[in-house]
Amino acid sequence: MIRFAAIYWDPKPEIFVLPIINWPILWYGVLFALGFAVGFPVFVGILTRFLGKSEKKKAVAITDRLTLYMIIGTVIGARVGHFLFYEHPENYLNDPFEIFRIWEGGLASHGAAIGIIIALVIFSYRIAPIAPTLNWIRLLDFVCVPTAFAAVCIRVGNFINQEILGTPSSLPWAVVFGHPADGSMPVPRHPVQIYEALFYLAVFILLWRLTFVRSFLLRRGKLIGLFLILVFGFRFFVEFIKVEQSHLITVSTLTMGQILSIPAVLAGLFFFQFERGK
Repeated sequence: MIRFAAIYWDPKPEIFVLPIINWPILWYGVLFALGFAVGFPVFVGILTRFLGKSEKKKAVAITDRLTLYMIIGTVIGARVGHFLFYEHPENYLNDPFEIFRIWEGGLASHGAAIGIIIALVIFSYRIAPIAPTLNWIRLLDFVCVPTAFAAVCIRVGNFINQEILGTPSSLPWAVVFGHPADGSMPVPRHPVQIYEALFYLAVFILLWRLTFVRSFLLRRGKLIGLFLILVFGFRFFVEFIKVEQSHLITVSTLTMGQILSIPAVLAGLFFFQFERGK
């Protein structure tokens, strides 16, 4: 069966190993960091367009402070979400420190979304004295743009780690993973990680371009609404060709990813259609 696949994929998860301390530098970690590194100037540009060119220094200062909140909210939310939604409780109760090993993969996008919202709510109250117009919904509008790019990086990292697997496929671009993370057989599969990465890249480009359109930049809720509808709407449908990731789902017509995507899409529709704040 393998001989019919177009691609055989079995890379090493590490780029290289630091000498002396023998510490591996992993592709996943580098790509995760790249998402934030690219997101920083993207967010500064969006915030500068909103506040005005004369406020660029203020935009940089706000972004600099926000980055720490975003990293903490993303990592904690994504890791906690992964263990709550996709792992049996005993897996992390037996080894609590596993939650800190983000370089091994296992980040839930739905958990990350919750973590980011909490971080932005806290941050919006902290900066209210110097930026009263930047409430948490407005921040969500602007943050969702670089977040879409970060999602691209994470899915490429998943592809390198041979995790978040697709279902078996006979399509000419099916990929055989040499060592799947779940220990399954190396058979041709849908490269769903690449499907998602390409779609999220298109979402990133679309949202970034819309930040130059004043009706989207100034109308609160439009960007985050569109982000939630597109990203989690696509996530719902791509789950049909994914292997179920959650150990908590035994009998269900929907995957855990689909169940969690439905409220995200509904929230997106609410923001896009009914949020009228300016």
